[in-house]
Amino acid sequence: MAEAEAQPQGPQMRVLGQFIRDMSFENIMAQKGAPADVTPDVQVQVNLDAKKRSTEGQYESSIKLNVTSKAKDGDATLFVLEIDYTGIFSIENVPEDQLHPFLLIECPRMIFPFLRRVVSDVTRDGGFPPLNLENIDFLSLYRNELARRKSDSEDQPKMDA
Repeated sequence: MAEAEAQPQGPQMRVLGQFIRDMSFENIMAQKGAPADVTPDVQVQVNLDAKKRSTEGQYESSIKLNVTSKAKDGDATLFVLEIDYTGIFSIENVPEDQLHPFLLIECPRMIFPFLRRVVSDVTRDGGFPPLNLENIDFLSLYRNELARRKSDSEDQPKMDA
């Protein structure tokens, strides 16, 4: 039994809670009195954020979506949805050098299905067909952001001391 206790524990994560930190839905089509029989073109921007909480081993991970729907045959905006959806996590046995990707890949992956449901309900309740978001590849998002930051730092001029 002592051997089992001596072996290192694997990473452990628990979702302690999740909530909408901020949300805005604007039904621009209804405000302007535009016709309801338009074909939408939906664009989704995703931003991720994470931070440590004051309680030991607890972290927040947020998915921020900006969804804009425009008419395909024109430039008229149908609706805009902005939402900041946050999860609170208890994380143990994750090495410090792996914590950043864990918070920005695994944690968003856990809360995304709930955010997806909220987006579907809000767009349906706003008078549009429910918007069923495709799954998001958080690993690719993370890698793309690292590559972008690396190229940005390489583009900066070097200063000689």
